[in-house]
Amino acid sequence: MLSLVLPKGSLEKATMQLFDAADLTVQRSSDRDYRASIDDPRIDRVRVLRPQEIPTYLEQGLFDLGITGRDWITETDADVVSLGELKYSKATSNPVRVIMAVPDGAPWQSVSDLPEGVRISTEFPALTKRYLEQHGVKATVVPSYGATEAKVPDIVDAIVDLTETGSSLRKNGLRILDTLLTSYTELVANREAYENAEKRAAMEDVALLLQGVIRARGTVLLKLNVAQGDLQDVLDIMPAMSSPTVTSLAGGESNAVESVVAKRGVNTLIPALKAAGAHDILEIPIAKIVD
Repeated sequence: MLSLVLPKGSLEKATMQLFDAADLTVQRSSDRDYRASIDDPRIDRVRVLRPQEIPTYLEQGLFDLGITGRDWITETDADVVSLGELKYSKATSNPVRVIMAVPDGAPWQSVSDLPEGVRISTEFPALTKRYLEQHGVKATVVPSYGATEAKVPDIVDAIVDLTETGSSLRKNGLRILDTLLTSYTELVANREAYENAEKRAAMEDVALLLQGVIRARGTVLLKLNVAQGDLQDVLDIMPAMSSPTVTSLAGGESNAVESVVAKRGVNTLIPALKAAGAHDILEIPIAKIVD
């Protein structure tokens, strides 16, 4: 039913892990294979291609559904339908940013300070030119095909590039002058395919599974038993997504309590629950959370 295109390169590993956790495992003969398959009746063709190309391929109808960044959607100005942000990236769950950076020692403090004729290297020439026009800066935009940070200051005066943590910029003696765009990875579709009711339903199923995995990350399920007399003390310190589930056990003198909690901090929460009277405490990993 659906033809799916996934990103090759820096997002590839994180994307494959996401699909695997969503029970949509991508099968390939090797990591270098651009052809793939998913054992799911809703997906009949899978390709792994450069994220820069994916928005255009989707707009042209070569694929129904794909994953790429908002940065490349903006750069290509592709007319596609977004099924929502997928908040994961190659290092963290934070978005990446398209930034303008200059050498630490450069005198410029804002984009308006850039002199006429300034040379800027970037993998986002269209986005950069629109940004510069908006700020009235006359610059020479030099397309880059990798290693953009290495071109300052010998080849160009500034760069427009992606950053997630900023560590690589700092290592190369660069500082951020401005942020052009904040970009999450998105699940996007060809507009005509999305208007097909059967295909749209399949797309929404895929989106549901992927979002369920992302929402579950960083959470665990805690289950415990507690005597009736200690129940309130336990509930007072037990966090929950909404409220803990409490079930009276046979005999009426004890209760079973369960709650979805953040993994971070559970190392101090479990001893505190024990001290409050909880026992038989279980910590259980969660694969997906679906509303």
